[in-house]
Amino acid sequence: MESNGKQLSIFSLGGINEIGKNMYVIQYDDDIIVIDAGGKFPDETLLGIDLIIPDITYLEENREKIRGLIVTHGHEDHIGGVAYLLKKMNMPIYATRFTLGLIELKLTEHRLLGDSELITIDSDTRLEFGEIGVSFFKVNHSIPDCLGIVFKTPEGNVVHTGDFKFDLTPVNQEHADIHRMAEIGREGVLALLSESTNAERSGFSPTEHIVGENIEEAFMKAPRKIIISTFASNVSRVQQVVAAAMKANRKLVLLGRSMVNVVNVAIERGYLAVPEGMIINPKEAMNLAPEKVCILCTGSQGEPMAALSRLSSGNYRDAEIHPEDTVILAASPIPGNERDVSKIIDNLFKLGARVIYGSGSSTGMHVSGHGYQEDLKLMLTLMKPKYFIPIHGEYRMLHHHKLLAESIGVEKGNTFIIKNGDVVDFENGEARQTRRVPAGDTYVDGVGVGDIGSIVLRDRKQLSEDGMLVIVLTMSKSERKMISRPDTISRGFIYARESEDLLRDINRIAEKTVNDLPEQDKSQWNVIKQSIKKSLGQFLFEKTKRKPMILPIIIEI
Repeated sequence: MESNGKQLSIFSLGGINEIGKNMYVIQYDDDIIVIDAGGKFPDETLLGIDLIIPDITYLEENREKIRGLIVTHGHEDHIGGVAYLLKKMNMPIYATRFTLGLIELKLTEHRLLGDSELITIDSDTRLEFGEIGVSFFKVNHSIPDCLGIVFKTPEGNVVHTGDFKFDLTPVNQEHADIHRMAEIGREGVLALLSESTNAERSGFSPTEHIVGENIEEAFMKAPRKIIISTFASNVSRVQQVVAAAMKANRKLVLLGRSMVNVVNVAIERGYLAVPEGMIINPKEAMNLAPEKVCILCTGSQGEPMAALSRLSSGNYRDAEIHPEDTVILAASPIPGNERDVSKIIDNLFKLGARVIYGSGSSTGMHVSGHGYQEDLKLMLTLMKPKYFIPIHGEYRMLHHHKLLAESIGVEKGNTFIIKNGDVVDFENGEARQTRRVPAGDTYVDGVGVGDIGSIVLRDRKQLSEDGMLVIVLTMSKSERKMISRPDTISRGFIYARESEDLLRDINRIAEKTVNDLPEQDKSQWNVIKQSIKKSLGQFLFEKTKRKPMILPIIIEI
């Protein structure tokens, strides 16, 4: 085939070598389509950061080529960055009814809803963006209305699976369209982008039906109040809790803003059936016998401000946990959250609660929404791709997924394990990876987006570990010399009353450093400050093996 000078490019701005902040880009010539705009929550090393979203420098530089954002489903790691993306550049958003309902909540919060173009799609929708045709297929996941995407380009078809598993008996009766997937495979797939979260786990992902039976059994056995915590977005799980509460003749209390919001959207749009009068407020629950109440709340991942954490520490105003109450954690901790979850479980036991927790297989209270190895192999077998790009996972997961792809017939050398920003280019049906686009993390801190970088985070880390030392120098403006001895203030470094000798040494070294400077340097405040930082830094490390932040302040008189 003769080259027309155009090429197909695929890359990720987030979601590869990590779990979270998913954002993928398909580009053919001058047409760009963005898939998902997620966010992820920071770990304890990112002090003060509220959210991490993808670096969208490339999109900003090519904004005139962007045709739209397609969202595969409504989980936070796929929609958490939508509002921040739209603040930088407006574009049409294509998503299913339930996903749009969750996006609308975010856009309303950021006061963007009125200016946003939201377009409802489903598995039968067909779209055209320049020379790219787009169609969809249904997949199972742990949230309603999930889609995989097919991009029909002059180079060939590209498939993005979204997050998926193969549940043949889904609670919400939303069956994966396996026939459509097989049809796509018969048409020919140039490249498959498939999620890798559970690529290390053998077998098939268990059906959600198992969880419903176990929740029901626990509800029937509970002697007093039940508190059950799960992901707010897992509407099928919420439906199972509603069914169990009905059977056990319990009223339902919702705690946590995201739980209330998601349940309202799900009821309003017909994805959740709750009998009238079943949901009551916390104050009404206080007037009922404990065995007539079930609390459904957020906080299964140990989030400090979520409802379960506050209940476990006795800090929730309208509800309390008493001895013999049953607490069920119907979710497994996401890697990195184990310590926070363990702390909550300890607190619950101290309150005398009966706690059902642990990985899904041990308690039967949770199954993953992500496919295991056999699910991933089935997707690969149905699609039969020429090239394969594993996505949505850490490096070891991508590696295992690559091995699975080769085991079902993808040619060795045709799998690209890439990093965020690595571009896979296709021309005349052949792929190569030789270039990069800007990619990385953008930090959200309060109302600031992208204004916190590595230097600020390093300062925060230093302050948190070794504290701060402020040296106040009073200098004569005319004579360029110190008028009085330095004044030292310690915050988080040493306790002044118990370290008078050390403080005297600090003042003496600061004074000597200034006096020993050449005359021409005594008029340059920056030189004085740097000299004090250097001499005191060396002295304090030798004495204390600590490196506090040293902040010289010069007052001119």
